[in-house]
Amino acid sequence: MGKKKRLFGMSFGLRASVALIGVCAGWSAQAQNADTTLAPIVLQGEGAAESATGPVKGYVAKKSATGSKSDTPLNEIPQAVSVVGKEEMDDRGVVNKIDEALRYTPGVTAEPFGVDPDTDWVYIRGFDATQTGVFLDGLNLFSYGFGGFQIDPFMLERVDVLKGPASVLYGGGNAGGILNYVRKRPTDEPYYYTETGINSTGNAFGGFDISDKVGSSDTMTYRLTGKVSGGDNYSDFSHDLRGFIMPQLTVSPDEATKLTVWGSLSGLDQVHTGNGFFPYYGTVKDAAFGKIDRDAFYGEPDIDEGKYTQQMLGYEFEHEFDNSLKFVSNARYGHLWKHEQGPYLYGYDTGNPYVPGSDGSVLNRLGFEHTSKAHSFAADNRLEGEADTGPISHNFMFGLDYRYYQLDNKQASSPSTPISATDPIYGTPQGPNAVYSNQLITQNQLGIYAQDQLRFGNGWLVTLNGRYDYVHTDTDNRETAFGTSPDYEFTKSAWSGRAGLAYEFDNGLTPYASVGTFFNPTVAVSATPNNAPEEGEQYEIGLKYDPTFIDGTFTASLFHLTKRNVVVSSGAPLFLSSQIGEVESRGIELEGKINLNDNWKLLGSFSYTDLEVKDDIVAAYIGKKPYLVPDMTASLWLDYTVTEGALEGLSLGGGVRYQGESWADRLNTLKVPDAAVVDAAIRYKKDGWEGSINVANVFDKEYVKGCGGEFTCGYGDARTITFKLSKVW
Repeated sequence: MGKKKRLFGMSFGLRASVALIGVCAGWSAQAQNADTTLAPIVLQGEGAAESATGPVKGYVAKKSATGSKSDTPLNEIPQAVSVVGKEEMDDRGVVNKIDEALRYTPGVTAEPFGVDPDTDWVYIRGFDATQTGVFLDGLNLFSYGFGGFQIDPFMLERVDVLKGPASVLYGGGNAGGILNYVRKRPTDEPYYYTETGINSTGNAFGGFDISDKVGSSDTMTYRLTGKVSGGDNYSDFSHDLRGFIMPQLTVSPDEATKLTVWGSLSGLDQVHTGNGFFPYYGTVKDAAFGKIDRDAFYGEPDIDEGKYTQQMLGYEFEHEFDNSLKFVSNARYGHLWKHEQGPYLYGYDTGNPYVPGSDGSVLNRLGFEHTSKAHSFAADNRLEGEADTGPISHNFMFGLDYRYYQLDNKQASSPSTPISATDPIYGTPQGPNAVYSNQLITQNQLGIYAQDQLRFGNGWLVTLNGRYDYVHTDTDNRETAFGTSPDYEFTKSAWSGRAGLAYEFDNGLTPYASVGTFFNPTVAVSATPNNAPEEGEQYEIGLKYDPTFIDGTFTASLFHLTKRNVVVSSGAPLFLSSQIGEVESRGIELEGKINLNDNWKLLGSFSYTDLEVKDDIVAAYIGKKPYLVPDMTASLWLDYTVTEGALEGLSLGGGVRYQGESWADRLNTLKVPDAAVVDAAIRYKKDGWEGSINVANVFDKEYVKGCGGEFTCGYGDARTITFKLSKVW
């Protein structure tokens, strides 16, 4: 039944794709025939110096604001930073998910549970950045539980990844690093773009991206970006419909002043994929019945539901004074409503316990439902300037930022009916779910920070940062099926700092060293009434190289990162928790990106991460490695474009991504093997039109991406072919 539904979805999606092409072409023809003559299309920043928020030339970014909050060359940031630009995302066929864009980034474990349409799962240097390490335009997209926002990559100009602690700039957050999504902005010249496409599962998409002056105004420009996609997913019965629209207006009355106001509305309606909750025996290792199919679905298709709507409204303002001072202010409000329901797998049925070697094939299921409503507000105000004190020049910055997050969430669960792994039968009546969590969580964070970048001695660069944060957390526990837990609130403060030293040689080499501290405020209480923030420090040394003879950038880094005050649990039957956990992460990361010439583009990466539990409430876990994160990753992508002759406009691309072994359980008794996957692409561009075919996992290798426990494993991506047709008008 699922296979027939997929074929129907492909047929429907193909017709939708063709219709979208016609609509886009008709709309664009009208735009061309309008009375206003369009100037040549030139993207903002093209032909000019790169900005930290503008387009990346090819694969090679030279600047970022993520590691300094100001427009800074990458070799002046005393931590490793990776940048994935829009052109790279397009070349590799990234469509609906940002974690797909990070498959080739060193130090990053993307999609650790496999493909998951409604969450962008990312670990950086071994630590989960999914909830506390995601930013949009430098403002935190903090989330807790199921109250997380999702951004479509079509909204973005680039994704910046700062490796290691970022508390000194942004306050509480993930120890291993952060992701900063940089959205598209209004362009200086007219830009009209449409695209449409479909993939091999029958999921079609269409989008538009328009930027121009407002009428005949010389001071106002706009950008309107939108997209809709939908169809079948790789799991049986799974399908979705998603979309967004993002209008923007920039007002610049003079060269010194600029204000951009923007908003977005997006939503998702889906039947979940089946991946992510498969057992270890049946995926990594054979069960007695063999392996679970990658596209298996063990929920209930008639009641499974996953929906969200989210709205955002923000502004960015900057003004440069005559005395070289610059004031920058930006803020964003976000609202999210999310609802999910449907049973999911959790191991083998307790009435038919699975023992390796037996014929057990009945899977246990848990019923689940939640509703989450989140309100998020973030604001950042800072003053930037330059000054000289004798032989030392200073680039300084002082700022104050604020973050507010409120989550109203209710979660319910109960034992569900078991289901056969080999012959699933759907439609069995499900019992009611019992509410086990009913909370209103509110967290406020206020921080004040300072940064000074000192230059002296014809090449020396010292970066000094300091920050103080005040965090207040308030949780209102409401009635559940098991009674009402006490309310709690606590206030904590934290200092964080960073010191970096670098020397810039004339040949483009920049060795650097840095030390930084961090904190991450906790939300849930533990048995030990401490509720201190997670905290720790990182030591990093490295070498950045911007060669003078080629357009490229290379980074090599060594790091030692320690996270303390981690909330850990004793597990069943008491599930006591305590803030005594400590985890150490050490490793090496290598990355290179090159625009060799107009024909060749190349990127490569390697990372080795050594994780170790240093302290835990369970003595047996000490000295073990956390599960899920592979010890090694490597990748290589090569892209070639024909620039003359009969085949001018043809491009070919190919890459390989490798993940090393990882553990599936905390005792390190179950191992997930390594895997290598090949990707490929072919494109043809002429007269503004471009057609492309991208193939992820060309040889359809079946592999397990990772396991978050014995019963929480997910297959990696299956072979997916994506066709896209686009036009710049």
